Amino acid sequence: MLYTCGHKTPDSDSIVGAIAMAYLQEKLGHTTKAVRQGEINPESAYILEKFNLETPELKTSFAGEDIYLVDYNNYTEAPDDLKEANIVGIADHHKLGGLITSNPLDVWIRAVGCSNTIIKEMFDYYEVEIPKDIAGAMMCAILSDTVIFKSPTCTKIDTKVCKELANIAGIEDFKAIGLEMFKVKSQVDGVSSIDLIKRDFKNFDMHGTKVGIGQLEVVDLSIFDDKKDDLLKAMNELKEQEGYHTVLLLLTDIMAMGSQILVATDSIENIQKAWNVEVKDNQFWLDGCLSRKKQVIPFLEPTFK
Repeated sequence: MLYTCGHKTPDSDSIVGAIAMAYLQEKLGHTTKAVRQGEINPESAYILEKFNLETPELKTSFAGEDIYLVDYNNYTEAPDDLKEANIVGIADHHKLGGLITSNPLDVWIRAVGCSNTIIKEMFDYYEVEIPKDIAGAMMCAILSDTVIFKSPTCTKIDTKVCKELANIAGIEDFKAIGLEMFKVKSQVDGVSSIDLIKRDFKNFDMHGTKVGIGQLEVVDLSIFDDKKDDLLKAMNELKEQEGYHTVLLLLTDIMAMGSQILVATDSIENIQKAWNVEVKDNQFWLDGCLSRKKQVIPFLEPTFK
């Protein structure tokens, strides 16, 4: 059995990518199953329901198993026993993360805005037709990862592929679906502060320093007006409990095109140096910031050298 699986705390790119990759690998002659490492977030649930796709099974151990990695290529976001698994392939759009394999593998890594863009190119390369339901879900994953083409990570290839997938799925107004997805993402009432922080949260080893960065993308930042104090309290508790040097939470307003960044850290100086900003009340506004990958990590990581 070949398992296709996205990273820990999976987003829509990881969930949909695992499903699309499983279908492709089946067509290429492999017995394959799409799985996930964590809980489904509201946006991913919306996509799966809209296109009548089955939720991948939860699986966190892969020792002795064949696995195809989707949307990551590092040990931090991988299953804890990945070194005991057989990595068959990688489809990803992030920087290289230091994986070591004992066998040659299939690697598709490109500097685009979404892993599903790459997976679509794999379908084209192998001349495998994409079913309408999977095409629609892949389209949504691209709209999510590229923030409806607004993110600096978005490329012309992402836009082209997204339109091709919309055509396969028979969807005319795909941007309207994208906006509906982000409205689903904006639903935070009744969700605990720690669950909001962990909804889209990634761990980083920045030159030996443990850093955690979460992101919440919404259409109206005012929904956090009465939640910031609780979020900051939960961030500091998480920082102490799990031994982080720094925990950041990006509250990203996709309409205002920027992020209010909440900070829990042992060194405010690192944060202020990274963006040449003044941190007041453990937060600051970063105009134009939509991408954790391109506008946060490359600026923060060098401060820990």
